[in-house]
Amino acid sequence: MENKPSNKADDKCTLEFPILSSPINPETGKTGYSVFTCESLSLEDYNGLFITPRIDALNFRHRYSESEYFSDWHVAGDPTLIIIRSGTLRIGLRNGEYRDFSAGDMFVAKDALLPDELFDHQIHGHTAAVIGDQELTAVHIKLSTQS
Repeated sequence: MENKPSNKADDKCTLEFPILSSPINPETGKTGYSVFTCESLSLEDYNGLFITPRIDALNFRHRYSESEYFSDWHVAGDPTLIIIRSGTLRIGLRNGEYRDFSAGDMFVAKDALLPDELFDHQIHGHTAAVIGDQELTAVHIKLSTQS
């Protein structure tokens, strides 16, 4: 999935990128299945430099995973922007959907549980796997702590 600005008529652009989240089920009040949605940020034109408003972050880490890496069902917890530098990361959902993210792609992982919830191995989370022969390098930027 490419993360490119989309042109708007009023000289503003937006940057759209995937968000991995876990919405609250309105019937139960509990965390539901992780899903992908899309979020848009406005980009302001500063003489040809298109930039979003400031986004605070707490820290960042560099990531390296071997080509056979696999992580079973888990949630991200704190909202984290993940920027893929090399390799391909596949994020799998419980409904069988998956998305592949390769060099240059980014997404926000913020699927989480409510503070008093325990992880349910039949409902919660996503998987993460490095696919292909190339190892994965990425940057993880923690945007905030779970509220």
